[in-house]
Amino acid sequence: MSADDPKESGNGGDEKLQEAPLLSHLKEFRDRMLRIVVVVLGVFLLLYPFRDTIYAWIAGPLQEVLPEGTSMIAIKVASPFLIPMKLALVAAILITIPYILYQIWAFIAPGLYRHERRLVWPLLISSTGLFYLGAAFAYFVVFPIAFRFFAFVSPEGVQMMTDIGEYLSFVLTLFFAFGVAFQVPIATILLVRTGVSTRESLAAKRPYVIVGAFIVGMMLTPPDVLSQVLLAVPVWLLYEIGIFLAGRTKTGDAASTGDAGGGAAGG
Repeated sequence: MSADDPKESGNGGDEKLQEAPLLSHLKEFRDRMLRIVVVVLGVFLLLYPFRDTIYAWIAGPLQEVLPEGTSMIAIKVASPFLIPMKLALVAAILITIPYILYQIWAFIAPGLYRHERRLVWPLLISSTGLFYLGAAFAYFVVFPIAFRFFAFVSPEGVQMMTDIGEYLSFVLTLFFAFGVAFQVPIATILLVRTGVSTRESLAAKRPYVIVGAFIVGMMLTPPDVLSQVLLAVPVWLLYEIGIFLAGRTKTGDAASTGDAGGGAAGG
């Protein structure tokens, strides 16, 4: 077959057309990832001078319940330097979550239908707010209760002196666990809106969800019953809120559809 064969030329042209969009998407993905890295790094550099202040704020709930005359300790040599710096980096990521989600949205938006695009913005805003709400719930509600409980149950003769590295790992785990757990209403609404499930079906699965909430609490939180309960109960309540909101959303959609149909019939 000659090099000028139109069939062969057509196949080569199709391959080039397929490669061009792929390379374009990869380039856009790289550019957006670079923007995310630059913004996170910029916020980190702004927060770095205040790293010790941030750590003191994070350590506050534990410091308040430590026995008099005790303090937190650093087991590893570099911990006093690395832990506050790591915390500043995590804080930068948490602060820039709205920007990170926006970049992800801007990357996938061209591949969505118009009605899907209208749905994404409310979901992004609400999911971001719920993540921050979950982290705030962990800090202001869970931490004081959990640390007071740990200090109370310490055996006699055992002095409570927590390593700063272990403490940071503990609180970050709870921050992200509660932030993710508070996304339950969003997941519930999506299941109903996309037709994957119905409000009645989700309500019927309530006993399984309660058991699953405690299992998730066991997996996502440190190995203590109190943290598991403090995560599982809000997850269950948020599931109930999600079912209620899903029903309200479907009712609103049906009313809008009826109005549109009536308007079309009248026209």
